[in-house]
Amino acid sequence: MPRKSTPQPHDALKSDGSKPPGLKEIARYLGLSPASVSMVINDVPLAKAMTAETRARILEAVKKFNYRPNLLARSLSKRETRTIGVIVPESSDGYYTRVMRGLEEALLDAGYLYFTVSHLSREDLLREYPLLLRQRAVDGLIYMNTKVAEPPGIPAVTISYATKEPGVTSVVVDQRLGARLSLEHLAKLGHKRVLMMKGQPSCLESGERWRLMLKAAQECGIEVRPELSLEMNHDQLTPELAYTKVAELMRSRIRFTAVCAFNDTSAIGAMRALADAGLHCPDDVSVVGFDDIGVAGFYTPRLTTVRQPLEAMGARAVTELIARIREPEAKHPAKVVMAPELMVRESTAPVKRSAKD
Repeated sequence: MPRKSTPQPHDALKSDGSKPPGLKEIARYLGLSPASVSMVINDVPLAKAMTAETRARILEAVKKFNYRPNLLARSLSKRETRTIGVIVPESSDGYYTRVMRGLEEALLDAGYLYFTVSHLSREDLLREYPLLLRQRAVDGLIYMNTKVAEPPGIPAVTISYATKEPGVTSVVVDQRLGARLSLEHLAKLGHKRVLMMKGQPSCLESGERWRLMLKAAQECGIEVRPELSLEMNHDQLTPELAYTKVAELMRSRIRFTAVCAFNDTSAIGAMRALADAGLHCPDDVSVVGFDDIGVAGFYTPRLTTVRQPLEAMGARAVTELIARIREPEAKHPAKVVMAPELMVRESTAPVKRSAKD
């Protein structure tokens, strides 16, 4: 009896472009069950129980016939779209760039796409964007340094903002430790006349960080003087704001030997203002920042700063959100606190003897 030949692709499937083959057609062509083909396509753990040869045959057929899963059908059957909504104040600042890098890599590894929207501190957008993202059937929301104006209604996580909203996990840095690290470092270098910066109102961390900075200064023996307390009172996220404020202060001839900046962006603005006034950092004035954004270690001088684990915070937010999506009935943490680290570089030095009180 002549041996029956193995069906070739053109025997079982047509690839003339009229209608692409579906999962059932590819399974029939391969002589396998649709479930087996689906497991390999979606890379589920059970697929590893199949032989390497079977998995290779399935992937070869998928590539040959340019098969694309019907994501709409999948989302309807599983009630998930594998998409996440990310809400940020704006996307040009170095802080957000570093957090997004960790967030993007974690979402990619988990097989999720995402939408990003910037509310620009507008109250109407703070309320509208979560609703618009839910209407697009995202599986969850990530609020980056953004308040939760209303109950999300779906799994949600906040970054750099501790909310008391039920059902939301907040991923934050230990602000108390961060404030202590920066002020203690300056105190050990002998600085007592320290210009301290409070962040702009649009940054949700500014109030808490300022309170903890004042407490840390007191504990470190640094007197907080009204003339050396500088508030960034405009919603501007560029070095220009701190530059303008420090330049104005320099014209008043108020003396100080160090600057404890609200973040790295304001620290860079302060250093430029000092340079334009003819002062050198750190010989005349030391500067310490907060965040450790990408340019901090490459500025001149290299910036001493309190490093927030920004990329790790983004990745951890994704981990917590996916856990909430996949296990809605499980118990999830209300807050995850991550530790900062002092990065001592070139912008801080011992106070000059002649500059001491």
